[in-house]
Amino acid sequence: MRKQIVAGNWKMNHDLAETESFLVGLKEQVFPEEVTVMIAPSFTQLHHTYKSLRDHPVTTVAQNMHQAANGAFTGEVSAKMLKSVGINTVIIGHSERRAYFNEDHDTLAEKVNAAIEEDMTIIFCFGEELNDRKSDAHFDVVKKQLEDSLFHISDHSWKQVILAYEPVWAIGTGETASPEQAQEMHAFIRKEIAAAASQKIADEVSILYGGSVKPNNATEIFGKKDVDGGLIGGASLAVDSFMEIVNSF
Repeated sequence: MRKQIVAGNWKMNHDLAETESFLVGLKEQVFPEEVTVMIAPSFTQLHHTYKSLRDHPVTTVAQNMHQAANGAFTGEVSAKMLKSVGINTVIIGHSERRAYFNEDHDTLAEKVNAAIEEDMTIIFCFGEELNDRKSDAHFDVVKKQLEDSLFHISDHSWKQVILAYEPVWAIGTGETASPEQAQEMHAFIRKEIAAAASQKIADEVSILYGGSVKPNNATEIFGKKDVDGGLIGGASLAVDSFMEIVNSF
């Protein structure tokens, strides 16, 4: 049985006071037992968030990590450093990291390897740009992203992977892939995993949709058979909207 997951990616939002206010409200909520809930605050709030939520069914997630274990990489954070403050799950390959920080397929493969080596869970992000979809290249783009950065891992390592399909044209734009478009791509992704690894792995891996998920569209998107939840951006910044999405299955 695949996990149903809702993960909130706060990006560069919420300082310490705003984070604490959010956490106070979040801890008052009743969480559905069948849904795994995650939030990814900024680096500066990670340890505080982890400690605050330690006795609650919410996983604290890092938004990024460096591929090296240590070294002269000013401003960067390693997997080992994340684990030392209680963080065991990390987002890798978000479209904004690819676009603004030039993270290519090889770099992302190195990050995947580093996270697996440290026994961390990975939320691996991928997805096409608008011009890719308009030119009917979206399947080829997604396949290559997976092949070049993820499909080299062992079958055993797939237990550490959560996938997040994020059509870049639907992130922060107010545009959303239709539930049918999301299902079509998620089904394609499972088929590619089955070919690269096994049908069993394809059936077991959770695939999230990330692209302007909101309370008013989450139920329909999550209702598709190959969509196992969402990686939520803006709607995860307020407790009420986030919990509406968590309760949308």
